[in-house]
Amino acid sequence: MKAVLIILDGVGDRPIKSLGGLTPLQAAKAETFDLIAERGECGIMDPIAPGQPPGSDTAHLAIFGYDPEKCYPGRGAFEALGVGVDLKPGDVAFRCNLATVSDEGVIIDRRAGRIGNIDAEKLSESLKEIKIEGVDGVEAEFIHSSEHRGVLVLRGEKLSRMVSDVDPHLTGVKVPKPHPLDDSIEAKRTAKALEEFLEKARKILSDHPLNKERAKRGLKPANVVLPRGAGVLPKIKSINELWGIKAAAIAGGALYKGVAKAVGFELIKVEGADGTVNTNLKGKVEAAISALKEYDLVFLHIKATDNVSHDKRPKKKVEVIEWISRELRPLIDTVFSEGYYLALTGDHTTPCEVGSHTGDPVPLAIIGPGVRRDDVKKFDEISCALGVLNRIRGIDLMRILMNYLGRVPLFGE
Repeated sequence: MKAVLIILDGVGDRPIKSLGGLTPLQAAKAETFDLIAERGECGIMDPIAPGQPPGSDTAHLAIFGYDPEKCYPGRGAFEALGVGVDLKPGDVAFRCNLATVSDEGVIIDRRAGRIGNIDAEKLSESLKEIKIEGVDGVEAEFIHSSEHRGVLVLRGEKLSRMVSDVDPHLTGVKVPKPHPLDDSIEAKRTAKALEEFLEKARKILSDHPLNKERAKRGLKPANVVLPRGAGVLPKIKSINELWGIKAAAIAGGALYKGVAKAVGFELIKVEGADGTVNTNLKGKVEAAISALKEYDLVFLHIKATDNVSHDKRPKKKVEVIEWISRELRPLIDTVFSEGYYLALTGDHTTPCEVGSHTGDPVPLAIIGPGVRRDDVKKFDEISCALGVLNRIRGIDLMRILMNYLGRVPLFGE
């Protein structure tokens, strides 16, 4: 037996006045999503716990069947693995944003106007010249990921992930300095090296001709780096060790590829899959269909719903949902014709009127041979709550899927 896991990033929402009091899922004409709900068993899912806003990293860990409380290594590690960094024991990695600040250091835009890949890549390249001189034996490497996103890796002896975030997740405040989160020499060395990198990065970016050109064109300059989520190489049992399956992941964003890679998914590269609203979704769907010939479980991640949610664009979110629903149809038809299982859900709720993650549950629907079909006819936050799965936690989902695949051993005699 085989299964597909589709994660619509940030798809959950709340009723929105401009949509007539509906959520984007309720307002959308998403026939493929509704078909899955109608032919399957439905419920709602708390990625971590009721009321707990999850990070995308911890949410995916839980959905893959791992308890984040026990094995979370910090977001930066996943981001580094996702961009192909050969992360070594002792390395400390950070997720970074290229952002815009005023001359006084006040954050204007945490994403530099959602800077495009071409400009971001050029600016990121200029940061490769930075040398850490104030902390002996420490080297820095900055790697661009997509749009405003990047990864910073600090390498050397006596480093620690116990350093504070520099990204405050707010605008209108000054960029804080990194500081150690404990009294260890390792944390102090790491904070000092990070501070030196950031000071040099700001000087390079502020003086960069491309940023001056962007300012002339009325675009926001990416003149500062905001790191967060210090992480180290995780020690986690692979999904094959847990369930005896061969799993593949198809995603555009570095974080999602990194989490999947960390737990043993093989990454499938798709040209043009970049984690944006312009991603090559058709190519990702084709890759998923092909992967089902070789793998027991295929994970397909779609980021676009989250992007428009963070940008507070509810009508665009409706359009994106409808687009995704149309593009997924060939994969869903394959699942039905071959008798595979499929789970459709989100990793967290990102309400358009909030613009950030909240602790609301997300809808869930599962199709496949022998599932207990309920009376739900539409895939949305309210309809799915009436399904037979009731309300589960993210960490339950993989066990439910593996049960259908016959991979869960008997507990007891």
